[in-house]
Amino acid sequence: MKFDLRGAIFGASSRPMKRAGLLFLLLMTLLCGPLPAADAGREYVIIVGGVSLWQWEKYKAAPHDNWWMNFVRAARIRTQQIQSENPNAQITWVVFRPAYLARAKQENNDLISHIQSVRDTFHTKLVWFDKTQELIDYINAGQSRTQVKICDLEYFGHSNRACWMFDYSANLDSASKCWLHEDELKKINRGLFTRDAFVKSWSCHTGESMSRKWKSATGASMIGAIGKTQYMTDELPVLSSDNGKWVK
Repeated sequence: MKFDLRGAIFGASSRPMKRAGLLFLLLMTLLCGPLPAADAGREYVIIVGGVSLWQWEKYKAAPHDNWWMNFVRAARIRTQQIQSENPNAQITWVVFRPAYLARAKQENNDLISHIQSVRDTFHTKLVWFDKTQELIDYINAGQSRTQVKICDLEYFGHSNRACWMFDYSANLDSASKCWLHEDELKKINRGLFTRDAFVKSWSCHTGESMSRKWKSATGASMIGAIGKTQYMTDELPVLSSDNGKWVK
């Protein structure tokens, strides 16, 4: 059967025109491969907590955060993984700014610009937060959550069994003044996450309590650690406690 493309385009009937359109799409698919899948309705949210200050940590046998990129590096590794799996991924970094401003003074180094350069290199969105409510506001309404659901949310930073601690040992020695506690999780709206959402806290101890509270509050399961985690240079954080494990 011979198909008259000219007649299909210029003929009066709309049916031949539809056939011509389908034929064109089929031809382009065969020549160029399938078109990239749009990912506009799914967002990856990577939360980066703050690092400690040497003025508090230098006296400890095992000081925290010798390297200012402790959490930034891990977030960058994870970003590269996501982009290798999904080049169209819509990734947003939500970073606790005050700790990096404070650490910048210690380092005599413009850490804010360094973090912005990661954004530019990997073409991600960067959102700073100074208070916990600003983080919650972004999760709830940083985008229209009726149109853009969160398909992935991950946290890199300090924590204990009940909360993420964004400024641990940055304002007070071995303490925090800015955190997201498990009892505050009810402030996060339900219905924000896709059904297949991947949620993970890469920090210490959150699998011991906070993960359960997260599921109850948001409806999405969160993977957390039993025991401590160790941040690495060239790989994602690993479990570092005897009998440690990842749980939901």
